[in-house]
Amino acid sequence: MPGFFTSIQDLGRKGYGSVGVPISGAMDLYSAKIGNLTLQNKETAAVLEVTMGNCKLVFEKETKLCITGADFSATLNHKAIVLNTVININKFDVLSFGKCRFGVRSYIAISGGFKTKKVLNSRSFYHSITNNAVVLKGDLLPYNTDTKSLASTFSIVKRNSLHFNSKTLTCYRGPEYHLLTHCQTNQITSTFFSISKHNNRMAYQLNELIKNDIESMLTSAVIPGTVQLTPSGKLIVLMRDCQVTGGYPRILQLTPEAINILSQKTTQDSFQFTVI
Repeated sequence: MPGFFTSIQDLGRKGYGSVGVPISGAMDLYSAKIGNLTLQNKETAAVLEVTMGNCKLVFEKETKLCITGADFSATLNHKAIVLNTVININKFDVLSFGKCRFGVRSYIAISGGFKTKKVLNSRSFYHSITNNAVVLKGDLLPYNTDTKSLASTFSIVKRNSLHFNSKTLTCYRGPEYHLLTHCQTNQITSTFFSISKHNNRMAYQLNELIKNDIESMLTSAVIPGTVQLTPSGKLIVLMRDCQVTGGYPRILQLTPEAINILSQKTTQDSFQFTVI
């Protein structure tokens, strides 16, 4: 059972923006890296990104894995398991995700990484670049079984609670920040913005409006974490699957850490921008 939105992701498809290819990659790179490093994988190894839980996997070969990020009450053969540590998997074991305790996206790192097909030097799923945008029911996700080199460990990586609970997103001034009035900049930094129902891997739209009379601009480059101000006054925060160009003023740019934090928030969650 694939769940709401489950996909293979790695650190992204870099270097192809000039031909219009999004970067993609794990929404929460911080959590994905923790899983891989716990298993002594390379940071670039592909992981499974599980959004909002409700996912069930059956393993056809033994392996080791580590689950990081959001807590969806994971169980192995109906027994609760711990996050952020190495878990031994036997043939025909069943991994299930249930009730959400915190967060939005969970990551399953596996020993050696998932071995799905590479496209443009990345295994990250993206519609029109890879065959599928999400994992479908009945899909087989290849992985190897060589776990002999992985030393046994009972250590657990301590959860960083601020990563999931922080109400602050740190950002830099964007290329068009200087076009904002003093009133607008005050409003942007003093307002608690909430996430609208329109949020996904491409972008998060925010509910609160900023009065905007900035003239239209030429289409320019954008990257994950770019905050755009639309003519209607709505703010759009671009995420990992965002397009490579945009025509709205780029007023802010989230730090890499802030993108990871935002990826673990969802509809009606709120936060403030802090400009550095």
